[in-house]
Amino acid sequence: SDWIVAPQGYEAYYCQGDCPFPLADHLNGTNHAIVQTLVNSVNPAAVPKACCVPTQLSSISMLYMDEVNNVVLKN
Repeated sequence: SDWIVAPQGYEAYYCQGDCPFPLADHLNGTNHAIVQTLVNSVNPAAVPKACCVPTQLSSISMLYMDEVNNVVLKN
């Protein structure tokens, strides 16, 4: 009854970490992250530090069984 044939698993990772103040240009900070970092620098109890997020995502190919047991490739 497993309908996903491949891949057998998927590693989504987890991006975690504080961004320094002030935010460097190479960190690609959003306006929200910039404001959050500024507010945190004035009052750390008000908001948490901004943290890292992916700057690029990519798709994953998957083989699965459809409702009539055909193997389908989804890109």
